[in-house]
Amino acid sequence: MNQSFDAIVIGAGQAGPALAGRLTEAGMRVALVERGRLGGTCVNIGCIPTKTLVASAYAAQIARRGREYGVEVGPEIGIDMVRVRDRAQGVSTRARINVETWLRGMKGLTIIEGHARFESPTTVRVGDDLLTAPRIFLNVGARANVPDMPGIGGVEVLTSTAMLQLDTVPRHLVVIGGSYIGLEFAQMHRRFGAQVTVVEMGPRLIAREDEDVSEAVRAILADEGIRVRTNATCIAFKPHAEGIEVTVDCNSGEPTVVGSHVLLAVGRRPNTDDLGLDRAGVAVDARGYVTVDDTLATNVPGIWALGDCNGRGAFTHTAYNDHEIVAANLLDGGSRRVSERIPGYALYIDPPLARVGLSETEARRTGRTILVSKRPMSRVGRAIERGETKGFMKVVADAQTQQILGAAILGASGDEAIHGILDAMHAGVPYPVLQWAVPIHPTVSELIPTLLGGLKPAVAAEPSLANA
Repeated sequence: MNQSFDAIVIGAGQAGPALAGRLTEAGMRVALVERGRLGGTCVNIGCIPTKTLVASAYAAQIARRGREYGVEVGPEIGIDMVRVRDRAQGVSTRARINVETWLRGMKGLTIIEGHARFESPTTVRVGDDLLTAPRIFLNVGARANVPDMPGIGGVEVLTSTAMLQLDTVPRHLVVIGGSYIGLEFAQMHRRFGAQVTVVEMGPRLIAREDEDVSEAVRAILADEGIRVRTNATCIAFKPHAEGIEVTVDCNSGEPTVVGSHVLLAVGRRPNTDDLGLDRAGVAVDARGYVTVDDTLATNVPGIWALGDCNGRGAFTHTAYNDHEIVAANLLDGGSRRVSERIPGYALYIDPPLARVGLSETEARRTGRTILVSKRPMSRVGRAIERGETKGFMKVVADAQTQQILGAAILGASGDEAIHGILDAMHAGVPYPVLQWAVPIHPTVSELIPTLLGGLKPAVAAEPSLANA
């Protein structure tokens, strides 16, 4: 069957449904094609279920620390992993139902289940149906990367998606990859009671962050009994009587580690390899990401790419902002650009790491004259009251323009407190404006004016505050 539409949206992740809503409100007939579950990664296998698991792990940790707060909970706590899993699935399911209810009530929208493949720049095939439209939007997301490591075909490894199905606590979880997804699952399952080892090929964890941030995160994990093996230059796998033997080949320590479960958390790859993009002439880069310009348009007129598949951001909030950019430019006469977006994200270990803008290392590389200020979370009254004083705050500014260039908050409620800095950066106000704000006491944010007041010319990197 042939069907014609004003627009086709391929993928129902964070950007797709919202864009479909804007397009249908503008009076367009829109087809939304989804081969999996509505809601995409975030709702089904990403942010929502994983952060629900993080919340359960946090509750377990607070229960263990109850005596510190004068609360007696007994010598042992129990983890019902079936209930933990079911709670996460329940939260995810409710979110997906809400998305589906919204979409199915959208006037002018046709939801088509199946895998879309291009036949031409204006035509896609879904099963036996041909859909045509002058505007096509790709929101196909990404999936866990499973590289061809030695021995990986002979063992059963888990991805972040498979981890969500666990109904028992692993005896020993070996996490391959010391970055954001891997570290969240590592701490989570350590708090559920598993022995955990993190194996990272590089010299340190979360290598894109400043070294002091990386060291502090490693210290936080080590304090909870998580083993970290860096410089794992030759990772390999083979079956073992107790599970899976992982060769780490580090410069020090045992050459192998045996886990009952192995999580492979070594990045993600875009879902662009089975879309027939070549038939439409859409260009991709060496890693498979759709090449887009600053307005998210591809090299083919009438085709755009949003979300994880375009390589311009790997977060739910950047995907949603992608839809805002496209909708503003197409429907509102705007001239929005991706380059105007100030990058921000968080690592949801406990305490969380929140980041916005440039790191100190990145700021130094620009050649600017920069100012830096750093304060330990042990100076924050709110953190002291909560008994959660690990970590620090750091901000970087341009000495000449007084613009904030970036910040990191590794500490209690840092993922919320960072938004004051992000908003000031977005508004383009010089840092003294925020420095003279009067924040509420007691909050984590109240240290920010003090932090800004401590900005000084950057010198050699300061000693780590990992143990602050």
